[in-house]
Amino acid sequence: MINTPVPGLVPSPAPQEAALHPHAVQVRADQPADPHAMLGAFEQLLSGYTLGEFAAGTEHTGSDSSIALVVGTSGSTGTPKRTALTARALAASAAATENFFNANPDAASQWLLALPAHYIAGAQVLARSVLAGTTPVIARSVTEPVHFTPEVFLQAVEQMDSARRFISLVPTQLHKLLESADATPSLGAEIHEALGSFTGILLGGAPASADLLAASAALGLNTVTTYGSAETAGGCVYSGSVLPGARVELVPEEGMPEESMPTAPDIEGKPAQVGRIWISGAHLASGYIGDTARTAAHFFTAADGTRWYRTDDYGLLSPAHDPGSTAHGNGPRLQVLGRSDDVLISGGVKISARAVATVLEEHPAVREACVVGLPDARWGTAIAAAVTLVPSVGTAAAPTENSPALTEELCALLRTRCAEKLGAPAAPKQLSILPDFPLTSTGKPDRAEIYSILDRDYRQG
Repeated sequence: MINTPVPGLVPSPAPQEAALHPHAVQVRADQPADPHAMLGAFEQLLSGYTLGEFAAGTEHTGSDSSIALVVGTSGSTGTPKRTALTARALAASAAATENFFNANPDAASQWLLALPAHYIAGAQVLARSVLAGTTPVIARSVTEPVHFTPEVFLQAVEQMDSARRFISLVPTQLHKLLESADATPSLGAEIHEALGSFTGILLGGAPASADLLAASAALGLNTVTTYGSAETAGGCVYSGSVLPGARVELVPEEGMPEESMPTAPDIEGKPAQVGRIWISGAHLASGYIGDTARTAAHFFTAADGTRWYRTDDYGLLSPAHDPGSTAHGNGPRLQVLGRSDDVLISGGVKISARAVATVLEEHPAVREACVVGLPDARWGTAIAAAVTLVPSVGTAAAPTENSPALTEELCALLRTRCAEKLGAPAAPKQLSILPDFPLTSTGKPDRAEIYSILDRDYRQG
């Protein structure tokens, strides 16, 4: 039985192929999309919507339920899913972003597309541009066989003509820009100036390390971490703040790794919630096309028509911001604790892979961390972690014949930190230092490839 945030929720039916709009945009993770063609389609699909119709406290009353965007997975790790989003959901999400950064600005919002268009964050850059009435600048790395580099980034920024500008990045991209600025002083000032020209830098797709956010804040950049997925039309929680029009509730469940989760604090006498994250709002997807079982497991409808999405993540929801916080707004604040399928049981102890990664990334030498569980006859699951190092440390501590002692010393130190903060079972049995993480086509760390590397290293060790 599934616990729900409100009584009486019933599973939603799956949308069908017949619900697709004639001009519907369909993208898939393993097939590059043409952003120019998508722009033309969105201009037709979103023509009846304006951002003002979704001002805080109001909702678009249109009844069009046809599917405007389908975001598909490759199916490389299971049955592919095709998440269906209506034009109303896209518009509601775009309006929430505008409201977060203050609605009705003097200048129109212009976006820079630096992510693949077949990724929900990339598709939303195009949809938001259409709704804002502006032309997005598309980085060469999206349409040409070139990598996202500081030069590609700077060339794209030069083409922007609005004072109110936004960009969506994954953490790896921002890491590269800041590291390039540090490594090349002649280019550094230009990179910093370009980043500082953005009204908002949306950072999502993977957890951002505390060091990356601290470096961004030190430069005065308005970097906003985003939480969301294709099922929520992209980010619906920015830097812990639930966006206007969205609602988040947490439902406690059995099996949560209490040993590695923070204690829920009381704020002004109101207890925080800890549990599975449920989300409601006009921005929700309709479900998965033709997939009745998967839709019924994640999308639910209340008697009054309110729809809810049951995520795969656990979180902690504080009832109000800290008085001294610099976060936006003063509403409830969400901290994502990790995916429900990232709960690893090693030696009978439940461990949050996200919590282990967070502890590893707290060390100043670590740039990024990825934690997985490997099959093990003794432990059931062996905690394994891959890390990349900040460049200055990576050069010295790379696992070469000349530096095995330094590598061993750093790995031992990282294991000790995990044991001290999360308990001995959380210390990685396998810890591999990689020069860089392999990436998916969307720029996120390729967890499947990282798993293979760790599995190989663990067996060889």
